[in-house]
Amino acid sequence: MPRINLLPWREAQRKERKVAFVAALGGAAVCAFVVMGAVYMLYNAMIDAQQRRNELLTSQIQVLDRQIEEINGLEKTKRQFIARMRIIEKLQRSRPEIVHVFDQIVKTLPNGVYLTSVTQKGDHLKFTGIAQSSTRVSAFMRNIDASQWMKNPSLEVIESKSGGAFGSNFTLDAVESSADVDAAAAGPQPGPGRRIMASAGEP
Repeated sequence: MPRINLLPWREAQRKERKVAFVAALGGAAVCAFVVMGAVYMLYNAMIDAQQRRNELLTSQIQVLDRQIEEINGLEKTKRQFIARMRIIEKLQRSRPEIVHVFDQIVKTLPNGVYLTSVTQKGDHLKFTGIAQSSTRVSAFMRNIDASQWMKNPSLEVIESKSGGAFGSNFTLDAVESSADVDAAAAGPQPGPGRRIMASAGEP
């Protein structure tokens, strides 16, 4: 029976298997590298996209901040404008009021009372003057209390002097009060100061 030597064939088969294993291992390494590269590129793309979104949001937030600042500036300007309008309206309303107040001062001033100064601070009036007697000062206060444009008379100082035609220096306060339009349009009331003087009598 002839004898066949199989060693060369087995050695060749072993080399082929070794080459196939190395090739498969290399292919697996290449595939793993390709997959890792793809994942890396995908992650980088996602990060870039998120950064672009963040930059867009940041720019939009800055735009909104500028718009909010502009709105706040407009609100401040609006408040200032409204405040000016109120001041102008108040001044316009006070123009006829002060005329009525001076008219009422003349009407409420009794005979025998002379004013040396009239000062106003806000709606508070201060009268300084001289009178023949304290009775005339009381009559002046009652006339103020009955007036449409003044109220709440309050005597601060009254000093009696001996001798002379006028015997009392006085200082009194009052509050300006806006009368109703209908009451103002109705015209002045018939001389309350004169009636009080008639009832008070001469000192």
